[in-house]
Order: sequence, then C-alpha cells, then structure tokens
Amino acid sequence: MNNFTNLSQIHLDVLKEIGNIGAGNAATSLSNLINRSVSMSVPIVNIVSFDEMMLEVGGKDEVQAAVFVRATGDIPGNMFFMISPEEADLFAQLMIGDESQTVSNDDPMAVSAFLELGNILTGSYLRALSDFTNLEVVQSVPNVAIDMVGAMLTQGLIEISTVSDQAIMIETILHDLDGIEREIKGHFFLLPNPESYEIIFNALGVSE
Repeated sequence: MNNFTNLSQIHLDVLKEIGNIGAGNAATSLSNLINRSVSMSVPIVNIVSFDEMMLEVGGKDEVQAAVFVRATGDIPGNMFFMISPEEADLFAQLMIGDESQTVSNDDPMAVSAFLELGNILTGSYLRALSDFTNLEVVQSVPNVAIDMVGAMLTQGLIEISTVSDQAIMIETILHDLDGIEREIKGHFFLLPNPESYEIIFNALGVSE
C-alpha cells in the first residue's frame, strides 16, 4: 500500500500553495457571483487517513452538506467539499437572495446554488493543481448530498480503499463576507488514485 503520511514540509508547502491559489481564484468567482466581497484562506493542508478524514468533519455520524466530483485525466480520483448544512443554507441564500430557500429542505433553487458553489470551489482547486503540474485534470458534473459523513464518503472510498487509505485534506476558511460576521469553514478531501500521488509530486519536482 502506498504510504505518503510522512511527506516532507516541502511537499505540504507545495500542496498548500496550490490550495491558496485555488482559494484565491474561487474567492474572485464567488465575489462576482454574489456581488459581495469574499476572502478565502487555506490554513491547513495535510495527508490524512480515511479515519482521520471523518474525524476532521465531526465523525462518521456527523451530518454534512457535500459536493462530490470525479477527476479524470492524468491524475484520476474523487473529491469532496464539505460544510455544515446550516452554512450551506447561508451561502445558498446569499447566492439567490431568498432566505426561505434551504439546501436542508431540498429546495431546488437552494440546491442548485450550493451545487454551483461546490462546482466553483472544486473547479478552482483542480485547475490550480492542473496549472501547477501541467497535467490534465477533467472534472465531472458535481453531485450534492446531505447525509452522515460515513455514508457519503463510503462510495468515494470504496474504489480505492483496497490499495490506499489516504486523502489530501485542504481546510478552507471563507471570511470577510460583506454583512456576514462569521467565518465559514469547509474541507476539501482529494482522494487520488494511489499512483496519482507519485505522478503529482514528480510533476512538481518534489518526488520522494
């Protein structure tokens, strides 16, 4: 089984820089979409086990709102973006200007807005990864779910869990939103196929 848990600080710094570039691009896109200033930062990037991944978002029984995409091309894998249902509702309402619509109640306009949010965020990160590595990364049409973390992650893990037990975790903070005095913390989990780790770091010139 491939083991990248003991990556050097250089590896993690490179992944964090990619995350920061993706966050910057996403913030610009979101600002234009909701006509409010938005800032994003990436305080933590790490390689985590599947068990640690679930603990990062409150445990397998914690209910989260998630956008799921598949990546194909040179570095295939799966990607999740997760935030609390309450924060998903908040962002959806900012985007559509209607506080009566919620993702939690499966209102079509709110779900569509949250889907677009997830599409922007995952797409911005994957484009940054593609630009840094000069590798082709193709993003699938995203899907939305609100469920317990364990149930949602199972499908994304099942394809690769027999040969790897790790994911790239990117903690993302959305803050300085006009009129919103709170930070919104989300998590990206990128689950590359096991061989993709070596491809990524070779392309970045920081192979083990």
